[in-house]
Amino acid sequence: MIFCDTSALAKFYVQETESAAIRRRFDKEDEVCVSELARVELVAVFHRRLREGKWSREVFDDAVQQFWQDDIGGYWTWYPVDALTLEAASKAYVTLSPSVFLRSADCIHLITAVRHNHSAVFTYDAHQTLAATEFGLVPSVVT
Repeated sequence: MIFCDTSALAKFYVQETESAAIRRRFDKEDEVCVSELARVELVAVFHRRLREGKWSREVFDDAVQQFWQDDIGGYWTWYPVDALTLEAASKAYVTLSPSVFLRSADCIHLITAVRHNHSAVFTYDAHQTLAATEFGLVPSVVT
């Protein structure tokens, strides 16, 4: 069982250098866990590619459909973004070192991993990678 953020999840659907390795790793796992926040973020990634002209409408629609099929098929284990997660994320900034740059959505991913007893987070986000250790998490990438 592994926990990943949207940057890792996106590489499952968007062809990038690490995509083949991500697919192999995810396929080996009994569970790939993600925050519910990743649902919105992932489709936003798809939309950005459409908006920037990197994807046609057909490619965009195919990616969305594949994601929805994978979701319905139970490929992803979703962790809710509930009130306790949001409260813990907001409180995390009180003790977070002032030198750590951490976006609120990334904080929600990290808190979600901690709340569900994960020791690592699979991420390709540079800021989240640097912040993960502040939460007792090992940042990991698939190569």
